[in-house]
Amino acid sequence: MRSWRSLVGFMLFMAVLVFVPAGTLDYWQGWIYLGVFGACCALTTASLLKRDPALVARRLAVGPKAEREPAQKRIQWLASLCVCGLFVVSAFDYGRAWSFVPVSVVLIGDLLAILGFAVMYRVFRENSFAAATVTVEAGQRVISTGPYARIRHPMYAGALLLFLGTPLALGSWWGLVVFIPSVAVLVARLRDEEQFLMRNLPGYADYRDHVRFRLVPGLW
Repeated sequence: MRSWRSLVGFMLFMAVLVFVPAGTLDYWQGWIYLGVFGACCALTTASLLKRDPALVARRLAVGPKAEREPAQKRIQWLASLCVCGLFVVSAFDYGRAWSFVPVSVVLIGDLLAILGFAVMYRVFRENSFAAATVTVEAGQRVISTGPYARIRHPMYAGALLLFLGTPLALGSWWGLVVFIPSVAVLVARLRDEEQFLMRNLPGYADYRDHVRFRLVPGLW
C-alpha cells in the first residue's frame, strides 16, 4: 500500500511541475506524457509487488536524504534539481510558445520514455538488489547477466533515455538544455558508485575488467 501511495503522491508532484510552469491545463503533450509515465510506473510497481516485493521496499528509500555516502547526498541533490528542471523548463517553454516541436517528435519522446522504463524494468528483473541508493546489502553479489553482460550500469542507461525523451515529449527544444547537466550528474553518480562498489562488493573489480562499457555499449 505504501508503494501505491508514494506513486500517487509523486504523480501529483509531477503534475504540478508540468502544468504550473505551463500556465495552462490545455497542454495535450503534458497529459499524454503524464499518462505514459504513470502507466509505466503502475505496471512496473504491480509486477514487482507480485514478483519481488523486497525490491519494491528497497526502491522506496530514495532521494538525497536516503543516501548514506556524503558524496552521493550532494550528487542526488543536484540530480533532483536537474530532473525537476527537465519538467519545469520544458513546460515553461511550452507555455511561452518558444519552441515548435512536431507531433512526430513529441511521440518519439514518449517512445523514448517507454523504452527507458523498459530497460529499467529489465534491470529490476535481473537484479533484486537494484536499490535507489548506493549501498551494498548482506548477501548481495555481482550481477553479470542480462543487460549487465553488456554495460555495467544499465539502470542509468534507461534513465538516460527517459531524460532525453522528456523534453521532446513535453513539446520543448529548450528543455534539452537541461538534459546536458542531467547527463553530467548521472555520470558523476556512476563514477562515485563504481568506487564504492570496488571497495565494498566482492568480485566487482573482476566484473569491471570483464565488462568494458559503463553506460553506452560500444562507446563508453
